[in-house]
Amino acid sequence: MKEERYYLALNDDEQSLLIRSLNDERTAQIKKGKAVDAIDELIVKVGKAPLKKFKVLERSECGAR
Repeated sequence: MKEERYYLALNDDEQSLLIRSLNDERTAQIKKGKAVDAIDELIVKVGKAPLKKFKVLERSECGAR
């Protein structure tokens, strides 16, 4: 069975905010003396995520169902 994957579409500002938030959580967990391995992996994944261009199609209000 294939592992499920989730994809997020983030701009540069959103990616930076996500990394900062993860780093803040990492710092809080270190202060509590808890493991931060999972958070470290997420920071690396978000930081090294490949860039992919795609089109966003918007539906008009009157023509959408």
